[in-house]
Order: sequence, then structure tokens, then C-alpha cells
Amino acid sequence: MPNIAFDRSWIEPFAHLMQNDGPWHKWELFQLAIEAEEAQAVTAFDQLQCLKYLPHLQPYPHQLQTAERVLNEMRGRAVLADEVGLGKTIEAGLIMKEYMVRGLAKKILILVPASLVIQWTKELNQKFGIPAVAQKKEYMWRQYDVVVASIDTAKRDPHRRHVLDIDYDMLIIDEAHKLKNKRTRNYQFVKEIRKKYCLLLTATPLQNDMDELYNLINLLRPGHLGHSSAFAANYVEGKRQAKNNEKLKEEIDKVMIRNKRSDGGIHFTTRRVQSVPIELSPEEMALYQGVTRFVREHYRSEAGALNALALITLQREVCSSREAAFMTLYNLYRRTAEDSPIRPSIMELVEMIKRIETHSKAAKTVELIKQINDKVIIFTEYRATQNYLQKYLHEHGITSVPFRGGFKRSKKDWMTDLFQNRVQVLIATEAGGEGINLQFCNQVINYDMPWNPMRVEQRIGRVHRLGQQRDVFIYNLSTTGTIEEHILHLLYEKIDLFEMVIGELDEIVERLNLSNSLEENLISIILESRSEKEMALKLDNMGQAIRAVKRTPPT
Repeated sequence: MPNIAFDRSWIEPFAHLMQNDGPWHKWELFQLAIEAEEAQAVTAFDQLQCLKYLPHLQPYPHQLQTAERVLNEMRGRAVLADEVGLGKTIEAGLIMKEYMVRGLAKKILILVPASLVIQWTKELNQKFGIPAVAQKKEYMWRQYDVVVASIDTAKRDPHRRHVLDIDYDMLIIDEAHKLKNKRTRNYQFVKEIRKKYCLLLTATPLQNDMDELYNLINLLRPGHLGHSSAFAANYVEGKRQAKNNEKLKEEIDKVMIRNKRSDGGIHFTTRRVQSVPIELSPEEMALYQGVTRFVREHYRSEAGALNALALITLQREVCSSREAAFMTLYNLYRRTAEDSPIRPSIMELVEMIKRIETHSKAAKTVELIKQINDKVIIFTEYRATQNYLQKYLHEHGITSVPFRGGFKRSKKDWMTDLFQNRVQVLIATEAGGEGINLQFCNQVINYDMPWNPMRVEQRIGRVHRLGQQRDVFIYNLSTTGTIEEHILHLLYEKIDLFEMVIGELDEIVERLNLSNSLEENLISIILESRSEKEMALKLDNMGQAIRAVKRTPPT
């Protein structure tokens, strides 16, 4: 029988009040005390209590359901893997607020990409009334209860020491797919953080292979999928193929929630996609053909010296800008030996670049921006193209700002603010496709097209998300008669990428038994084809096979 202790300290003061008939507290104060207790009382554990403290927030049904599942079924540890634009930040805010209201979480750490620190801080303050602060000084780790910081800052000394010394009630990590490799410093650092509850946010929980998914879930709930060898034996057929799918799905569903746009009940404005073909000048086409010959010749003759990805990148850069191609050729020239037979070929291509005086793609972009006459986001794959475009737009009287991964957090925030309030165009590299909300804009120009469909979706998700009131217009530029045109035709027309549910493409690639990712298979087709006609035929066959698989439901 356990020992039971009784609190009798109130008896003597109460007897004294009874004997002297007071002094009693005011009846109004007693009523207020009762009301305060009733307001704080949790009447039903499975219902969200935080909503009465958020009168101005109107979450979507799927966001409420997600918060309730994390609370009631997942015990505060979950991967929030909604598709881009469905409001994972709102879901995380609801869960965080709920645990705070219930007195279960006080000390909270939120780790996000540097460009999203201020955005997260603002949303938590303004939408949820959570007193979050953006980490700036060393003392803030301990002085404040809710801290938002970049993972790159947190993992460095002296910050690392403070973070690892604190017992956190809750840890939230945005863009958590960056933790997919367990050998990285980021992964090991997050693993060491002491936390009771943990939320991992990512729109792409599985990008390349099954190990990534295992690492992510193991970080969240160690041992949930067993030891890595047992996981491989039970669930992995190949790097990208699963076996025992139903059992694996059942285990993943215990820790992961993925809401999709196709689930219904979630309204988005219309996405309007337009392909914009561009005719290259004779000099530009001569350069492209020269680079294509160079790529094919040296892939076969010196594949060890020049890897496939570098060769394809060079070919794609020619379609982007002469500046991007020049930088790659320059670096290639510096890396090759003085007596290498490649050097004369490189110099020949450099001379061809010098003869180019027009830039057909940039000229078409200016024409398009003036026609749109509104704010525009331009996405490019290459830093050199970004720099050139900013100069070119300025020469044509169009204001713009750059946005890229190398910028410090304060500069990214400044560029975003300038784009919203001062300038017409934001020219972004892939860093602009991550996390930031730009719903005030509804025009996107894909200056260079990625071959990874998920990256296209991340780009568009910056503007086409919950809260966007206008239709979103997407312009895909492609140079006629180049690899860019072939890929655009395959990915964005032949297999209707923009109409597909993200995740569906990965499933199709697996069902076609393509051993590598779609991107790697495309590179293989391009390099191993001996002519444009052979390449076009192979790409066309791949497109037809994908469409056939799309029409046939999995067995």
C-alpha cells in the first residue's frame, strides 16, 4: 500500500477565519478564481485546447486533424510530410501551442534554414501568440524559452555546447530531408539534442533511396523500424524499391503524416502553365552544337577524366547563358593537364562564346516581363546566369534583386522585403525554392528547367500555396532544337508533370524497374545516344512507357 500524504496546512487558518467570522475574500474575486480554474481545466484530453486562445486563426480541417493525430496517436513525435504549400508550419504551430497550453512544453528549440528564421519567428508571434525569438547572441539559448535558429549556427561552438546542455521539451526541424545522411555533422548533432517531443517537417521524406527514410525515422523514434540490417532485410529490395509494402506503410503511418492536394477538401487557385519556345541565333546554335559534339566525344574517350554529370551540366549551361558555360569551360581548362588533347577543344568553344553578341533567352525574358507587367520570380540553375540576368534586366529598365543560398540570413530577409515593396523581379537560384512564402506574387518564370520534378514543385510552391488568392502563371522557357526542348517535352508535356500528384512519379519509376532516379536515367540516355534522332526516340519511348504505367493502377 503506497504512503498517502495529506495537506493539512489550510485547517488552522480556516478555523481562525470561522472563529472570527472573517475577514473573508470578496465574492467577486471568488467567482473570478472559479472562472480562471474552469478556463484552464482540460475537459477532454483528445480535443485541442489551444483553439480558444487563437480566435483569429482559422486552421484548415487537415491541419486540425494532423495536430490531433500527433497529440493522441504519436505522442508528440512525428514527421509532418505534407506536400508543398499545405501549411506544415501551421500544423507545427498548433501542436506547439497545444503542448504549451497543457503545460507539457516550455523550453522549445526550432531549427530551420537560415533564410526562414525570421519568417518562423514572425508566424509564431503573430499567428499563435508564442513569444519566439530569433537567436542572435550566445546568451539567448538559455534566457529565452522558445528560440528559432539556423541549424548551421546551432551546431557550431560556442552555440553547440549550450544547445547540447539544455533539456528541451520540444524540438522542431524544418526542411528535415537535409538530415537524410546519418554520417553528416547535422544528423549527428540533432541526434545528440535532448528532447521529449520532436517534429520533423519535410515535403520530400523520400528523395533517392530507402536508407534516407530509415535515417529520418530513426532520428525521430530510434528503433521504430528495427536495426538498419533488419530494416534492409525486411523491407528493402533495392536502393529505391521496397518489399513488404503493406507492413512498411503500416509502420511509417505510425510516425508520419502526409496530406496531399488530391485528398479533397483543400482548395487551391488554378495553376496555368505555358511553354515558351526560344529560337537561338546562328552563333548560339553553333556553340550548342559544338558543346554537344565535345560532350559526346569526351564522354566516350575520357569518361574517367570528365564525369557524365559535368558534361551534361555544360550542355545545359549553354542553354542557360554563355556566361554559365564560360565559367565551366574556364574551370575545366584549369583542371586539365597542359598536354591534354581536351585543351584545344575547350579553347575552340571559348572562341565561339566570344563571337556571340545576342542573348535570345534573356531578350525573350525581358519581353515576357514587360508583357506580364507585375511582380515576377525568375528561377535559374546557375549563379553566373543569375548575375548576368540582373545586369541585363537593369539595362532594360527592369528593377530586380538576387536571392541565393550564399546570402546571410539578414540579406535574404532584405532581398525578400525589397522584392515585396520596391522591385519587380526576384532572380532566384534553388535556395529560392525552399520554405519562403511569396504569395504576394503569382508569376513564375522557369528560366532553366530542373530535371528533378520535386524541385519544380518546390519552386512553384513558393507562390501556389494555401493563402494564394489569384491564379498562378508558370512560364517554362526552352531553347528550340536543344536538350532543353526534349526534356521539357518529356517531363512537362508528355507525362503531364504539372497534373501529377507529387510522389506518383517516383512510384512510376519504380514500377518501370528503372534502377536509378529519373534524372540519372535521362543523363544515361543523352550521353549514350549517338545522334539527336536516337536520343529523341529513346526519350519518346520513355514518355510513352511512363504514360502507360500511369494509366494502369498498381497490382
